[in-house]
Amino acid sequence: MDAVPALTEIPSPQFVIVGDNIRLATYSWGDPDAETVLCVHGFGSSTRDNWVNTGWIRDLLRAGFRVLAVDQRGHGLSDKPHDANSYRMTALVSDLVAVLDTYLVDQVRYLGYSLGGRVGWQLAVDAPEHVERAVLGGIPDGRPLARLQVEQARAFLDRGEAVQDATTQRYMALAERVPGNDLRALVAIAEGMRLGETDPDPAAPPRQPVLIATGTEDPIHDQSARLARLLPQGEFVDIPGRHHVNAPGARAFREAGIAFLSREI
Repeated sequence: MDAVPALTEIPSPQFVIVGDNIRLATYSWGDPDAETVLCVHGFGSSTRDNWVNTGWIRDLLRAGFRVLAVDQRGHGLSDKPHDANSYRMTALVSDLVAVLDTYLVDQVRYLGYSLGGRVGWQLAVDAPEHVERAVLGGIPDGRPLARLQVEQARAFLDRGEAVQDATTQRYMALAERVPGNDLRALVAIAEGMRLGETDPDPAAPPRQPVLIATGTEDPIHDQSARLARLLPQGEFVDIPGRHHVNAPGARAFREAGIAFLSREI
């Protein structure tokens, strides 16, 4: 990961209570009258981990944006229910609409990574009036977290059984990487992603301008490129030499993403 000094302080969270009485931690930087970018992190991460420590917030502010960010339910300083039903895609999208309504923001330029990218895709489809354009990093063309073996993860948490599946081992290591993560909540997220229709629908993609960016060393790279080709106004950019975990900190990602978000049309 590029060495990025933590030049941007993270403010105290403002909590938004959503429909099922979940508290979401939200953060705001910059001029409230400036164009707003909504930043939504990936699985097992947080606003601080994905966007502050990597220099994104700093560079978005330098580009003249106002920035809103949210710790998705199950992450960061937000509430962390253990019920998989709390993590249906409809709930994650509804959370973001509630945040925008609370801040009285009608439309944003959206920045999401991994799970945050997938939720951003659905927000752009289900509530298009709220999304002007979007950067979706590390987004697969299928169900988020589908490769995580929930049974093995639960056996590890409940009985201490070793995780055998290599992909699940990587997800668990990713989850344990960020201080304060609740592993049971994160496994519940993986279960919740299996409930309902959570695959991107190629017949109904976002109509807005969308940039998809994925690391060249990420196993989902080719799938992401194919997903970009489904978009009426889609573009794709490589994040050279990066895999799924370290791509958010890449300077190339920040530069391409902010240039795309800065376009007027």
